[in-house]
Amino acid sequence: MTRPNPAVAQSATLAEIAREAGVSAPTVSKVLNGRADVAPSTRTRVEDLLRQHGYRRRRAEASRSPLIDLVFHELESAWAMEVIRGVENVARDEGLSVVLSESAGRLTPGRTWADQVAARRPHGVVLVLSGLDESQRALLTSRSIPFVVVDPAGDPGDDAPSVGATNWQGGLAATRHLADLGHRRIGVISGPSRMMCSRARLDGYRAALDTAGLPVDPALVRSGDFHHDSGYRAGLELLRLPDRPTAVFAGNDLQALGLYEAARELGLRVPEDLSIVGFDDLPVARWVGPPLTTVRQPLTEMAEAAARLVLDLGRSERPSTATRVELATSLVVRSSTAPPPAP
Repeated sequence: MTRPNPAVAQSATLAEIAREAGVSAPTVSKVLNGRADVAPSTRTRVEDLLRQHGYRRRRAEASRSPLIDLVFHELESAWAMEVIRGVENVARDEGLSVVLSESAGRLTPGRTWADQVAARRPHGVVLVLSGLDESQRALLTSRSIPFVVVDPAGDPGDDAPSVGATNWQGGLAATRHLADLGHRRIGVISGPSRMMCSRARLDGYRAALDTAGLPVDPALVRSGDFHHDSGYRAGLELLRLPDRPTAVFAGNDLQALGLYEAARELGLRVPEDLSIVGFDDLPVARWVGPPLTTVRQPLTEMAEAAARLVLDLGRSERPSTATRVELATSLVVRSSTAPPPAP
């Protein structure tokens, strides 16, 4: 697609776009407002022209609904509840409501979702792990609807504001803690390889082993999907090895709980026979027996930061340069880790 001259893009009006599309200005306005009574072919033609001209609705034009859209790629864990709590905290203070949606495991919401958001005209969109394709970004930009990605699964792009955590440092701290206790065979159950946070935690694990002068044994590396069942399955594989690990960094708390179950099934005690470290510090980490040593990821604070950022972007008259906010992780030592058993 040919990119327009920037001067033309800045000066394009709805009337000019309507003329170029061969439709009336009210029809262009209907497309901008997400109205359903526009033929699909007409909508596509107008959307393409809005994108080509870089049309951005003036703030004064953009009457907003008192909403923040919060989008998850999947909604089925205590992890999601911490994020919802953070966005709700900010929305409540601002007199706004939260619209919650899920993209059914896809890392990019469907086109129908984008049209619905355009019709709702929220103050902004917070996407958790998900991203937007080019057409979705253009659609929200043309309506002056800002968005922020929390804990992006992949590279959000140079122009996408995002909020994350120091995942590499967290993986380093978890593994270093186990090495400092004297463990030499330290396993890991990472998350999905397509997610940046998984890769960063795994890289931190490798860096800690290297620093401690320990080899990275491929036989001790497993990947999961950040759910309990994958921690259980990978845990059974690791703990059934002839030379099993004496400690495992489980990648997240849910996988750590699955590993607890695998250890119990095989008659291993935590931490006497097996030390376990998780990642997230969900409330359940304090309640499980024994309480879980884990890396605290400030999920609620991350969500609050994302909600505040998206509202600040919505209040700004000028497009902001992309912002990357990264909050610190910290190791929380409880009762699931101890020195390895004597030979």
